[in-house]
Order: sequence, then structure tokens, then C-alpha cells
Amino acid sequence: MTATEALITTDRSRRTRGRGKVHHKSAIAFFVVPFAVLFVIFYLIPIGYAVVKSLMVVEREGTFGEAREVFGGLAQYALVFQSEPFWSSVGRVLLFGIVQVPVMLGLALVFALLLDSPLLRGKRFFRLAFFVPYAVPGVIAAIMWGFLYSPNLSPFAVLTGSVDFLSAELVLWAIANVVTWVFVGYNMLIIYSALLAIPTDLYEAARLDGAGQLRIAWSIKIPMVRSSLVLTAILSIIGTLQLLAEPQVFRSFSSAVTSTYTPNMTIYATSAIPNVSLAAAFSVVLALATFAMSFTFLRITRRKADA
Repeated sequence: MTATEALITTDRSRRTRGRGKVHHKSAIAFFVVPFAVLFVIFYLIPIGYAVVKSLMVVEREGTFGEAREVFGGLAQYALVFQSEPFWSSVGRVLLFGIVQVPVMLGLALVFALLLDSPLLRGKRFFRLAFFVPYAVPGVIAAIMWGFLYSPNLSPFAVLTGSVDFLSAELVLWAIANVVTWVFVGYNMLIIYSALLAIPTDLYEAARLDGAGQLRIAWSIKIPMVRSSLVLTAILSIIGTLQLLAEPQVFRSFSSAVTSTYTPNMTIYATSAIPNVSLAAAFSVVLALATFAMSFTFLRITRRKADA
């Protein structure tokens, strides 16, 4: 066993031994209760309301009779599974996520490793430069990039005139570029924080074993931030299925983006008809699909980590 491996094993055993009996339970409750109250009011109650609403249907007495809501069981969910636009939008964002999420997390990991490298100069500048796009609201970022993509408005008219980024074939990836540009810095900060928590003794031992910076990054840094990578991946999966602001803005720039382009846009358009009960059913199904995908991804990554 090398010195580096011995230090890694010692660090893990130290963390395991540190998990003892929990003290100061009253102090923990003091900090947890306010969050729990807000969580119930602004999260659990709206979810419960949406579930109840999704079980209702609207009935009328005659053609022009007064509309009233009655319990309809799973009638709205039957319409959800018959809705081709909704499932087309789900497939579209799944394709979006399969390509965009690995690219975004890969860039975030590279940027975090660069910031943690002793070879990089001007770390404060680069840390701010990488993170600044996240400070730009998603709607503003989408408007800005929409103008850059538009052939008649873009300062890069030579490029946008020859490549139509707002066409039906490329607009999805144009939106993916906007999302990546905005959220790379956010994910980078999470990974970089995990890198700062790694004991420097591991690096010193690795250098004594003759490891260079690339070897240290591959054998020590990346394995030690695996939990942060999993966290950012789960957050990205949830964000992908909830995609709304960027494609909604791009409707002003491209006719290829319809009102049912993403699941959330489908829900929004359905509620505006108005058909709130069907929109609630769409929301419940989307929430369950998001939970299933996130939970499955977490189980797979845990199984690989334990192997």
C-alpha cells in the first residue's frame, strides 16, 4: 500500500469514527422547525392540492349549464397518458438531458479542477468569471442569446446567416447552450467546495509517490468529489425535466418552439385553456417521473460506489 492509499484509508476511517451519538437535539430542532413549517406550507400543501385537483372533472347540466367540479377518479390521468404532445415534450427534454447534462457537468468539473490546481494564476478572477453567468436570470440570458442567434440582430451575422441556430433541428441545442452557459458556474462552485475540503496531506503523499498534477486529479480529486458530482447530476436531472423559462423566451425568436415544446410549457398551456385539473394531472405525472429518474440515478451511482 502506498503512502497516498494509506492516508485515504485513514481519512475515511476517521470520518466513520466521528459519527457518534447526536448531542444538542434541542438546538437542532430550533433550526429545523422553521424550515419544516415553510416546507409544509409552500411545498407539501401545494402538492396535496395539485393531487386533489387532478382527481376532479368539470361537469355541466346541458350545453350551457353551470360548470361544477366533481370527483372524477383517474379520468384526468387517462387523458395524460393519451396526450401525444405531452409525451413528445418529455422525450424532447430527455434527449436534451442526455446530451446537455454530461457536457455541463464535465465543464464544471474541469473548471473546478483548474481553480484547485496550484499551476493556475489569477484564481479569484477566473472563479468570478466562471460564476458570473449564474448571476444572470435565465430569462435575461435567453433573451441575450436569442438576439445573438437571430440572423438579423446578431453581431455575428456571418455565422448566423450560414447556420440557422433557431431552426427546428438546432433550436433545442441552442437552448442547451444557454442552460449550460448559465449553470456551469453554479455546479463548478459545488464541486470546487468539495475539492477544498480534501486534506492537503493526500496531495503531499501523492507527490512523494511521484504523482503529477494530472495523476493527482484523476486518482484523488475526482474520486473524492464523487458525492458532489452525484448531487449536481441529480439537480441537473430535476432542472432538465422542469425546463420552462428558456424555451418560453425562445418562442419569440423561433417558430419551431411551440406551446407544448417542454412538459412545463404543456402544463402552462393546458392551465391557460383553462383546464386546471388536467394541468394538475400533468404536473403530478411529471413530478413522479422526476422522482423516479432521480432515485434510479442515485441508486445506480451508489451501487457503483459500493462495488
